[in-house]
Amino acid sequence: MTHEERYNPQAIEEKWQARWQAENAFACSHDSNKPKYYVLEMFPYPSGNIHMGHVRNYSIGDVVARSKRMQGFNVMHPMGWDAFGLPAENAAIKNNTHPAEWTYANISNMRTQLKRLGYSYDWSRELATCRPEYYRWEQMFFLRLLEKGMVYRKKAPQNWCPSCHTVLANEQVIDGLCWRCDSPVVQKDLTQWFLKITAYGDELLEDLAKLEGGWPDRVIAMQRNWIGKSTGASISFGLEKAIKGIEGIDVFTTRPDTVFGVTFMTLAPEHPLVEKLIEGYPKAEEVRAFVERIRNMDRLDRQSDAVEKEGIFTGAYAIHPFTGQRVPLWLGNFVLADYGTGAVMGVPAHDQRDFEFARKYGLPLHVVINPAGEALDPETMTEAFTGDGVMVNSGPFDGMPNDDGKKAVAQSLEKQGKGKATTQFRLRDWNISRQRYWGSPIPIIYCDQCGIVPEKEENLPVLLPLDVKTHSDGRSPLADTPSFAHCTCPTCGGPARRETDTMDTFVESSWYFARFTSARDSEAPFNIEAIKYWLPVDQYIGGVEHAILHLLYSRFFTKLLRDMGFFPAELAEPFSNLLTQGMVLKDGGKMSKSKGNVVDPTAMIKKYGADTVRLFCLFAAPAERDFDWSDSGIEGASRFIGRVWRLFSEEQERLLPIKACASTEQDAVSSEARDLRRREHLTVKKSREDMGDRFQFNTAIAAVMELVNSMYLSREKLGMDEADRRVFSSAMSTVITLLSPIIPHVCDELWERLGHSTPVSDELWPDWSQAATAQDMLTVALQVNGKLRGTVEIPAEADKAAMEATALADSAVQRHLAGLTVRKVVVVPGKLVNIVAN
Repeated sequence: MTHEERYNPQAIEEKWQARWQAENAFACSHDSNKPKYYVLEMFPYPSGNIHMGHVRNYSIGDVVARSKRMQGFNVMHPMGWDAFGLPAENAAIKNNTHPAEWTYANISNMRTQLKRLGYSYDWSRELATCRPEYYRWEQMFFLRLLEKGMVYRKKAPQNWCPSCHTVLANEQVIDGLCWRCDSPVVQKDLTQWFLKITAYGDELLEDLAKLEGGWPDRVIAMQRNWIGKSTGASISFGLEKAIKGIEGIDVFTTRPDTVFGVTFMTLAPEHPLVEKLIEGYPKAEEVRAFVERIRNMDRLDRQSDAVEKEGIFTGAYAIHPFTGQRVPLWLGNFVLADYGTGAVMGVPAHDQRDFEFARKYGLPLHVVINPAGEALDPETMTEAFTGDGVMVNSGPFDGMPNDDGKKAVAQSLEKQGKGKATTQFRLRDWNISRQRYWGSPIPIIYCDQCGIVPEKEENLPVLLPLDVKTHSDGRSPLADTPSFAHCTCPTCGGPARRETDTMDTFVESSWYFARFTSARDSEAPFNIEAIKYWLPVDQYIGGVEHAILHLLYSRFFTKLLRDMGFFPAELAEPFSNLLTQGMVLKDGGKMSKSKGNVVDPTAMIKKYGADTVRLFCLFAAPAERDFDWSDSGIEGASRFIGRVWRLFSEEQERLLPIKACASTEQDAVSSEARDLRRREHLTVKKSREDMGDRFQFNTAIAAVMELVNSMYLSREKLGMDEADRRVFSSAMSTVITLLSPIIPHVCDELWERLGHSTPVSDELWPDWSQAATAQDMLTVALQVNGKLRGTVEIPAEADKAAMEATALADSAVQRHLAGLTVRKVVVVPGKLVNIVAN
């Protein structure tokens, strides 16, 4: 390298990317004797272009992957494409092209962009969820789960997005809006396929404890809240007017101790018994109008404390399980059909919502729990009493502490066959049917003779036809495609029709991390030995917006696949550690085309090079924090790489082809050499802690920047003898080695120019020496009566007596002590000496 040669990122980066690709440099095998490390970023939806959020996410993952390789791990770092779903279909329709053509073109473009950033992916494991060789296994899982009763079909009110023309799972409705297009979600009665995630409610909740310390606390809290386990009792209330086939109405309550305080019951307007209950009721039409109005209300509003509670009497009555009294049946806007049993008991004296409802509609209050030493009067109560106390007006339970009463009431109900102690979850079963085209076909056939018939496994995959024309309004064309919809029944051989709903795209993303372990296996979805070796994922990286949706579903699928025998019995969780990276903002806001504040990664790479873009994204803020993109920030990152390049260029004659931390104590003869060697080892220590343990890349980079500054300062003081050259060369090798996971192209180039025949990425992370970090001399502050009067250099090993003697002998201190008597000497080892005198 000549002094005049300028740093040319484009040429250097293209050179090394071509070499990495030719050498398949980052491929891995699961039969290695080295300990494994599986690092994975949440795979992208192929939108067409990567954005700065992608760059930050994948740069974090790449630094983890590269640094772990250098720490001796066998690293798997794969990449794939979350390629099915609404976004691709909607974008393709908008651009008047086929979703498959749109998706594969975008994948090709984004793959090129990711390679241009130099990420160390094992591209031999690349997968796309829209390929038949991927979704055939998903269809197999569906059939196996159907056999086990973990998949079922039912008709019920569903979240319907009129804009996307499809249903949504509860988790996909955010504040009453579609998670994809922000359209208001309405309720629609549909027959759909469901996965029984509630069967794993307890395990999903309990296993969150295994993730503590590895996952962010707020993500664990969000999942715990979403699962929402409640302990209580189910209670059956008989019906005054018999309905054929119905013995009564069941409710769930966390407060069975208040059952004697029930004065009404409230049902969801969508409850399946409503029509039967209002039969013959003179005000039936008023009830139907109420039902129609409420069912289209926002689900979250209906559960919100801020929304006024509304209700209407059905004209029907239930029978109290203990007293035999008539209990009026009301409908309420705050009860949801798919939450619990769709019915709740009204205890207005001891539940604030019920209290407000009863006062509004003139319903009575019965006090059944008194605070200790008090007797509540229902006529004068201004709010419900919800605290602990003593049971009253409760028959055989009078005088019992209400906490004991919960268990006693549940036991009594069970003896009578009218209820039992139980638990309930907020979590609902997962609706996986989607009324859209671009997704995995559900392998079900409907036959007029045989009913619902599963496709045979040997006939999988059920291929999604690609020779269809999508509808401009987003409706699925599958029902209108005879070659797909019409088929033969596998059981009787007669004419039949296929299921034309496709699977929710979150099904595909719930197991992709496992498929990466044996991505090319055509005989099975997974190789069990590969699963045992690679899973769980050691470090998962992605946005907190997936805290419930994707992460909950992936945890669920891990347990499902374990219980189906695809995973080993000991595998309970998919991701040991989770890092939720912050967003990249511009001008304080989220980047968006509508705001005109998008920073294009391709343009930045063209101007500064991939290494500079990577460096800025990692240096701007801690990984989990948001940061604001700034032109001055990326300019600073570019200048720093330029400084390293110039330092190498200008000092190349001094440099020897030695490795990081290769200089010895015998080499560091002068104080300047010892100081530089000390700074080198301190930098290695900090980088190891910050990059290897805490993923605090910004502080690790800052430490290397300080080392580079020290090298610039020391080069004028160091000679060209062998010892000084070894100290300086060792420091330069350390800079290159520590920066190589962050800015790999320029570091590989400098390492090669230093004279090494193997790439720096093959180096082990350097070890630092405790002895090398010790200081020879320390600067100690000298004070008289608390005021600084000078400083002095003393040996690092000097004890308190030596420090005191040195301070008292100092000429400046002696001047300020003239005429005074020393009363006390305070010594802070290694820092200061304060002489108190008067």
